[in-house]
Amino acid sequence: MKTTFAGLQLGSDEFAADLANSLSQVEDLLLGELSSEEEVLTEAASHLARAGGKRFRPMFAILASHFGPNPHAPEVITSATVVEMIHLATLYHDDVMDEADMRRGAPSANSRWTNSIAILSGDFLFARASRLVSTLGPDAVRIIAETFAELVTGQMRETVGAKSGVDPVDHYLKVIWEKTASLIAASARFGSMAAGADTETIERLTRIGDAIGTAFQISDDIIDISSVTGDSGKTPGTDLREGVHTLPVLHALRDSGPEADRLRALLLEADGVTRRPLHEDAEVAEALALLVASDGMVRARADLQGYADAATAELAQLPTGPAHDALTSLVGFTVDRIG
Repeated sequence: MKTTFAGLQLGSDEFAADLANSLSQVEDLLLGELSSEEEVLTEAASHLARAGGKRFRPMFAILASHFGPNPHAPEVITSATVVEMIHLATLYHDDVMDEADMRRGAPSANSRWTNSIAILSGDFLFARASRLVSTLGPDAVRIIAETFAELVTGQMRETVGAKSGVDPVDHYLKVIWEKTASLIAASARFGSMAAGADTETIERLTRIGDAIGTAFQISDDIIDISSVTGDSGKTPGTDLREGVHTLPVLHALRDSGPEADRLRALLLEADGVTRRPLHEDAEVAEALALLVASDGMVRARADLQGYADAATAELAQLPTGPAHDALTSLVGFTVDRIG
């Protein structure tokens, strides 16, 4: 019987049960680390952890550990917990910056409490993650510090925008690598290191994390434009309403012809540079129709396939087995989910 998890085909019941047990240990350690003598801090800091989520990054770390000789080493659980704590911390800060009201189907921490408490909760998560990663040794501390710097740099790069003369597509791909793929790559590195994998395997799994992390964000970009409401859990055009130009949009804005001219008129101010958020449903619908039919969408799909192919090529050099099959299925899911 096949068991699935967040796009992964986990194969046998035995392997699925083994991964579920590891994730359960991560959950216990995560909630335990978020306990504080201050009741409000404990409640706020554990708010998003208790709200659920796919636990994709811990799962990636655990799968990567199965390419090493000691996948059940306690350090694997610690590593998987650290990357999830870092991820959760960024969500608290993101919700403050975005003035979000909801997260994971529940009120965001900033709307339930205040911006200050949400920021402090994120800081608390970073602090606890730093304490936990210190038990893994100096190399782990360095890696998580570098990853944290990449996450912050990506957010800053996105906030400031591309400088004059910088290719907007290159800028965007750099942002999504820093904001998304870098932590997934770190998950793979941490899990395989903790399990005692050799250097070549660790580096290969890290590159797979890079490629899959970038591909997943690109597929999200495509889904935001091409999905039917309800099919993906998202309302199409959310990014356009917020004035966010994702990869298909950036490609399409380079096209020529009357359709591209109309798209630029919809998405850009009169200066041809400043992004224009769309507020009218009719404008959103028109922009989506233009984007779906554009060459920009074709190029975005090609970019997605390119990253998937890169991950597949790296996987081909790793030993076969249940973890290999699971990662292979994830690469396929990343492409197939866009329809």
